[in-house]
Amino acid sequence: MSENLERCAVRGDSGDPLIMRIYPAPGREGRSAFQRDRERVVQSRAFRRLAGKTQVFTSGSSDHFRSRLTHTIEVTEIARSAVAQLGLNEDLAETLALVHDIGHPPFGHAGERALDRCLQKHGRRFDHNLHALRIVEHFEQRYAAHRGLNLTLGVREGIIKHSRDYTAEKHPELAEYFLGERPPLEAQLIDLADEIAYLTADLDDGVESGLLEIGDIRERISIVGRCYRSVEEGHAGVDEKYLFHEALQLMQNILTDDLIRTTGENVRRIGADSLEAIRGYPERLAVFSPEAEAERLEEKRYLYDTLYTCPYLEREHTKAEEVVTALFEFWVREPEELPEGYVAEIESEGLARVVADYIAGMTDSFILEQYAQVKRAIRR
Repeated sequence: MSENLERCAVRGDSGDPLIMRIYPAPGREGRSAFQRDRERVVQSRAFRRLAGKTQVFTSGSSDHFRSRLTHTIEVTEIARSAVAQLGLNEDLAETLALVHDIGHPPFGHAGERALDRCLQKHGRRFDHNLHALRIVEHFEQRYAAHRGLNLTLGVREGIIKHSRDYTAEKHPELAEYFLGERPPLEAQLIDLADEIAYLTADLDDGVESGLLEIGDIRERISIVGRCYRSVEEGHAGVDEKYLFHEALQLMQNILTDDLIRTTGENVRRIGADSLEAIRGYPERLAVFSPEAEAERLEEKRYLYDTLYTCPYLEREHTKAEEVVTALFEFWVREPEELPEGYVAEIESEGLARVVADYIAGMTDSFILEQYAQVKRAIRR
């Protein structure tokens, strides 16, 4: 399957405003601006810390479960494949996939919910996309001349807009990111590549954990049942777990192919022949077909009903939220206990935001170490 949407792609050449950086940076022969961004992301400390952050199961609970980093790699593979077949900018898409989760705090969505609730008490919110932008613009310190990774405008726009739209009324600080326009197709596709990756992986990890049963999944998720039967026809007598793995791979391919085909059809339907046409259209064009979307929703509901809200993970989430909340409240009460570099940020950023920034950067193991230390200090 191949669609040629090259005329709608981000060019990334010397005349493209999306390759502009905040600070001047000399070009490198043989490497595009987005390739250089990819290298800056991969070499960042925040990217490396994804290896120690929860995807669904707490980091360290098993060597076989996905971490936020391995999930990111899987998203990148899907995104690059889809973008290549659509004739779009592969370097931009790969970089956006690699950086898309860099703003997540420890303990996955449970940690994010807890941080958001803590900040709301201080009139603020936590948004992992906006935090990712703060990371690449401010927290990463790798260069002598400036703070941040000095990424291109195209990558910074994709960081905040790949999964949702922001308005200038609510976020005037983001005005440079074309808030009244849709993001490029490369960014739009990241959100759906993310969906495909985690729907596949979470079923796999759920079965690996013993919390989900293959037979139940086959009966209750139409696309998995259909894929399993297809695989089973060609591999009679093979162990169920291997058939299931093959079925998940087939499902991933079906959803990816549907995304490619539907995106191409949508672009042709509106007659778009430029990035400006993509940006100006009132809706996102990178979507699943109605049939695939219905199956995606069925699978997502199943995962929420049977895995994400199961008693075991609910206990994990409750513990995670207790840890995040207790540490947030401790450092708000005792800001002098923060590392020196964070104390220096309080005057400009505000105490609550600084505490949230500190917590958000932690891995699962590090935040548990901090929690244990704080509990010992309080007992004294």
